[in-house]
Amino acid sequence: MQPVSPQARSYDQRTILFHWFTLGLIAVQWVLAQVIDDFPKGAPRVAARSTHIILGLLILAVVVGRIVWRATEGRRLPAADRGALHVAAKATHWGMYALICIALLLGLFTAWAQGDSIYGLFRIPAFDPTNHDLGDQVAGVHGTVVTILLILIGIHAAAALIHQYVWKDHLLRRMAPGRKEPSTP
Repeated sequence: MQPVSPQARSYDQRTILFHWFTLGLIAVQWVLAQVIDDFPKGAPRVAARSTHIILGLLILAVVVGRIVWRATEGRRLPAADRGALHVAAKATHWGMYALICIALLLGLFTAWAQGDSIYGLFRIPAFDPTNHDLGDQVAGVHGTVVTILLILIGIHAAAALIHQYVWKDHLLRRMAPGRKEPSTP
């Protein structure tokens, strides 16, 4: 963990990159999930599903990297809020981490429950080939968890905007890409 100089007002660049890259990947995943079934059956749909699975694995790697970075080298800033708002902010952040991991694990289990092909290169065997409903049930839970995650992301974004535009405390600067911090002595 990096020591915080009194002048530090933003997170380190790697933390900022992890934050925005995670958000971008989740947005791409959500859009792809909305249109997978619109792809023609066969190779186009297999490619779309394969991309969704691979991006899910990438998100998992990024989130694990982000948590490890934050716990070891990432800059920690003083809490933006006190009391109940601080507790709510912490719960929201850890809730998002947990829901991302749960959604990703459910997504992987969906691929295993249904059996899937990865770009036609290899096949993930079905967990129980005779149980055709299992994959749909797990996919439904996966979708529900993602919906809850998106609601939590919306609450997180709304809180950041309230800080920035209602309370005018410039909280968004903490996660602004490309900001240079004053050098520490």
